[in-house]
Amino acid sequence: MTFKIDNPIFDKLGMKYPIVEGGMTWAGTGALAAAVSEAGCLGFIGTGYWHGDEVRREVRRAKELTDKPFGVNVMLMSRHIREVFDVILEEGVKVVATGAGDPSPFLEELHAAGVTVIPVVPSVSMAKMMQRKGVDAVVAEGMESGGHIGQMTTMALVPQVVDAVDIPVIAAGGIGDGRGVAAAFALGASGVQMGTRFLTATESEVHPNYKAKVLKARDIDTIITGNIVGSRVRVLKNKMAKEYVKREVEEIGKPEPDYETVEKLESGTLRAAVVDGDKNGGAFMAGQISGMVNDEKPVAEILAEIWAQATDIMGIENKAK
Repeated sequence: MTFKIDNPIFDKLGMKYPIVEGGMTWAGTGALAAAVSEAGCLGFIGTGYWHGDEVRREVRRAKELTDKPFGVNVMLMSRHIREVFDVILEEGVKVVATGAGDPSPFLEELHAAGVTVIPVVPSVSMAKMMQRKGVDAVVAEGMESGGHIGQMTTMALVPQVVDAVDIPVIAAGGIGDGRGVAAAFALGASGVQMGTRFLTATESEVHPNYKAKVLKARDIDTIITGNIVGSRVRVLKNKMAKEYVKREVEEIGKPEPDYETVEKLESGTLRAAVVDGDKNGGAFMAGQISGMVNDEKPVAEILAEIWAQATDIMGIENKAK
């Protein structure tokens, strides 16, 4: 079998490995993004619902730590979206990843500034629509990933997206080592995205309680909140997550189900996990590969080990050696 590992976007950015950091809100700081880019991949700052000044702060932190390209992940449903894009353009960010919406209203100005735009998609139909709109690549993300998720698994989603579009497809969801990387390329992807694996990196600035929870996790220790409410999020099991799911189920069949109150249980909980380390009330977003993560080490070591394993499995030369 011939493995497709060429990606013109990655070549343009001068990347050493075809690996992208997932844009993890609060966890994806400028320091972590810089470490990933400095190690030869593409780091992303996760902005979530940040104001423009918060985005600028982390972008400038990353610039202080690396001169290599890095990206910003933008949550399109944010009410601060215009000021976030203004900062991206003013600061000369090279790559934008998008989620929770359609980036096409911003494509013309982003492309005019030389910005590469890569939306995250959960389905073939969304990938095809994004290609028609003119994006540069897509991240096909399976439900194994942490945070907000779709319905399809990575194994089923990626090859169907690859067959449906002509732009580069980056595989995400359930990838945490070289075996997962090799599998993604076997499915036809031309790059991979990882998030959970970086949570325990030395450069990760999440609260020690967050790192400890990922390191202690087993294969069955994640749970999906929002299966009924509609905004599906994969997190590590704790009191808040279990209560959320319990309350969702309790509302089924009621004449006037109060899902709004249920949703409020998760308000502010990601920050509570990342910044405060709230073991009971935080939303510890992490993927199903959490059970594979059992050490804390520098980003550069993580990536070198993953790529060495992947190239060994694929039987290709490890050009990064």
